[in-house]
Amino acid sequence: MKLNPAAIALLLSGSALIAPASAQNRPAPSLSGAPVVTDAPGSGIQPGVSGHSAMLPVLYQLDQQPIEQISPLVQRQYLVGTQSTFVKWTVKKGGVFPLHHHANEQITWITEGRCEVSSQGRKFVMTAGTVMIIPPNTPHEFVCTEDTIDIDFFSPQRQDWIDGVPSIAASSK
Repeated sequence: MKLNPAAIALLLSGSALIAPASAQNRPAPSLSGAPVVTDAPGSGIQPGVSGHSAMLPVLYQLDQQPIEQISPLVQRQYLVGTQSTFVKWTVKKGGVFPLHHHANEQITWITEGRCEVSSQGRKFVMTAGTVMIIPPNTPHEFVCTEDTIDIDFFSPQRQDWIDGVPSIAASSK
């Protein structure tokens, strides 16, 4: 079996084939050919960093990633890097992420719609264009009051999802 450079980079990064057994058996193919990826001799190279220690970036089309139906109102698509997880949530009005916490820092960006976030006795209203940084182990819950697109970045990576643990949104009604 011959692997392309993107597949080799994925294997070296430890990200290959480690997603949960559900829809994420493996990410959709990376974008590794022209016109989006081409040779650029001499570009993007730092002296002193050998090709053996510098992994190549891997390019993906987010909308081609598998869609997981987490609950009747919540879908997710995600990618796992060596140290972080990137996720796109598509949430219908009324979708809920019940009160929970996790060891990961979470950065949430609402690109469409509206969610109310409750944490530490406060309610935060997030609308398109707002970003929230949730520190590790901070209890929080989301209620989407409109159809919403939510982009989240987690660090470190969501090992629970890699291990196949269902999203907290799966427990909402």
